[in-house]
Amino acid sequence: MAAAAVDGSAMREPAAGRGELLGRELELTVDRVAHGGVFVAHHEGRVVFVPDTLPGERILARITEDLHAGYLRADTLAVLESSPDRQEHVWVAAALDRPPAERAGGAEFGHIAPAAQRALKRQVLIDALTRTGRLAPAEVDALAIDVRPVPGEPDGTRSRTRLKLHVDEQGRVGPYAARSRHVVPVDDLPLATIGLERAALAAGRLPGVRSLDVVAPSTGAAFVVAHPGGGGPATITEHVDERGHEFRLEPTGFWQVHPSAPAVLTAAVQQALSSGPLDPSAANLDLYGGVGLLAAAVAGLAGPSLTITTVEGDRRASEHAGQNLARYPAAHARADRVESFLRHEQVRPDSAHRSAVVLDPPRSGAGTEVVDAIARRGPDRIVYVACDPVALARDAARFARYGYRIGTLAAFDLFPNTHHIEAVATLHR
Repeated sequence: MAAAAVDGSAMREPAAGRGELLGRELELTVDRVAHGGVFVAHHEGRVVFVPDTLPGERILARITEDLHAGYLRADTLAVLESSPDRQEHVWVAAALDRPPAERAGGAEFGHIAPAAQRALKRQVLIDALTRTGRLAPAEVDALAIDVRPVPGEPDGTRSRTRLKLHVDEQGRVGPYAARSRHVVPVDDLPLATIGLERAALAAGRLPGVRSLDVVAPSTGAAFVVAHPGGGGPATITEHVDERGHEFRLEPTGFWQVHPSAPAVLTAAVQQALSSGPLDPSAANLDLYGGVGLLAAAVAGLAGPSLTITTVEGDRRASEHAGQNLARYPAAHARADRVESFLRHEQVRPDSAHRSAVVLDPPRSGAGTEVVDAIARRGPDRIVYVACDPVALARDAARFARYGYRIGTLAAFDLFPNTHHIEAVATLHR
């Protein structure tokens, strides 16, 4: 029994020091969702990040990491009191009844009902805009944020046309376990399209191979590219919509993974730009343009006379963009890093001020140099396509220093059964 304090109250046990909780099993109550597919609980005043759970659940967890500044990381071992939003996991290989080290990564929201997944993603996006983006609650409310489902299976399975898989020393193929380099061999891939799953599982054992890219293009059969080893066609062709728009790209070049994503994002960018006419003679830009998907969306909205330059650092992707945009005579492709292009661009101020800029940066965001260069250019409208809410919020806060504010924001559940989200924001002065 704890000794009595002078005032008669029971003395508290001292809080555990750094590292003393490693390996301990604790009962925790989960408070909320956090960015990155994990959830937040607390123990003795310390934040505990834990996956495979839901807000409101009571769980048994094991502490696995003692992070800096009083943060801990844990694995969920069992659910003692479950949320009504919990469902049977869509992927047996990632389910809670497996040991944490043997749970397949890549489906961290697969235990959550689809509508609840979207509600959690909405909350993460709102948190990012208020905490990182420094938007006032009234500004966020005015955006009426909703994470929209997209066409596909109701449970979010069969929603991926591209996968990166890994190979262990015995040649067995599978994803990594979460936050590890341990390969989890699997005999199904329910998030993949049927063709993608068949191609991946048909590979069998692959001694000497480190990893696989498995691709199911919208035209032709699914295929596997081994590293090292190669494979696959020289190029592939993707169809975006029923109007027959085609895009050629490298077999493992960047393309949206959800079958509906190219059409959804094309429509979202066009909607974001529809607040007023585009100036066809202005120096319009598509940054991080890949093979020209969003440049084509802009040109398709304004017509073939629209001047637009798509900038992409990958030379082969830029070459494909030039070919893919051939039907738009005033569209041009530049192979260059975005930072370098903006640093050296020669453009008349009046043309820049009348322009629209579309950017689709990597998950890390555009960053200070690119944001500053775009803002100093002074475009009429900026459309920011984001696959990471915190990066979007951070860059939006930087744009706000130049007077640009988010006017509209649309969010889409293009990565169901994961924590990822795609958002399209329009910024105006």
